[in-house]
Amino acid sequence: MRFRSIAPALVLCAIVVSAVPGLAQTPLKQAPLKMVVTIKPVHALALQVLDGVAAPVLIVDGSASPHTYALKPSDAKLFNDADLVVRVSESLEPFTTRVVRSLPKSVQVVTLEKAAGVALLPRRQSATFEKHEHGGKGHKGHAHAAAAKTAVDGHLWLDPANAKAIVAELARVGAVLRPAETEKIKANAAKATARLEALEAELAKILAPAKDKPYVIFHDSLQYLEVRYGLTPVGSLVVDPETPPSAKRLTDVRATIKGLSAACVFSEPGFESKIVQSVIEGTSAKTGSVDPEGLLLPAGIDAYDSLMRRLAAGLVACLAPAS
Repeated sequence: MRFRSIAPALVLCAIVVSAVPGLAQTPLKQAPLKMVVTIKPVHALALQVLDGVAAPVLIVDGSASPHTYALKPSDAKLFNDADLVVRVSESLEPFTTRVVRSLPKSVQVVTLEKAAGVALLPRRQSATFEKHEHGGKGHKGHAHAAAAKTAVDGHLWLDPANAKAIVAELARVGAVLRPAETEKIKANAAKATARLEALEAELAKILAPAKDKPYVIFHDSLQYLEVRYGLTPVGSLVVDPETPPSAKRLTDVRATIKGLSAACVFSEPGFESKIVQSVIEGTSAKTGSVDPEGLLLPAGIDAYDSLMRRLAAGLVACLAPAS
């Protein structure tokens, strides 16, 4: 009989304990966010913003280019199993087009080209760039409006201001998907933004000697960096890195190199360097190399900073070498 009288008391005690603040059961912590990111520079920013919340998986690793990457069955499974997929655009990562359209509704897809605060520039088509097609920050408003009507240049991460907008977008989506981690995400994003602001100022100092030095790039991949820092590109050898340039385009570029005394022609890893050698023949131009997509860099939390510093150093080494 004594045991029966104890049972109601135990139930009452449990009710009281659960009602007292601080004594209630702690809710179970949500599982880490399953996240897939397409390219190294964005992956690095995601690692910074979602540190302790997600372990983002990188798809285009090693020396592969997003322009030519072929999706593997294992990649498709990663996409389908993810909570969040982050890409730049269909045009930059064409391999994402089909798989994103077939994803279950449970997968959140972020296309950074459409993110708030990201300033876009139109893709330049001609072999040589007229003055109104490039230049300083004053051109950005017009270029952004034009980009809405024409093909967009997808290399948007090369403007540190866009990188800050990417950080803000990753923080926003991360907080929506893992609301319990909002404060941690906000703190991470604040650190990442401060880091980008310091890098932005550092790059301005590094690139200052390269201003007003005309050059040609293999494909038009540096426009966002050029507009941000007032650099002077005068043409590109190809529009699409997958399509060889025509004889006329090479002739036009060679004439531009001679006419404007272009200091350098920059090649890129993974693309045909013989084209660069042929176009500088008979000119005073030197050759350099840039890696705007980080093909030669290891992935990781520091990959964005490393990419931008190496780009700046590579441009200056050819355009304004130390005497």
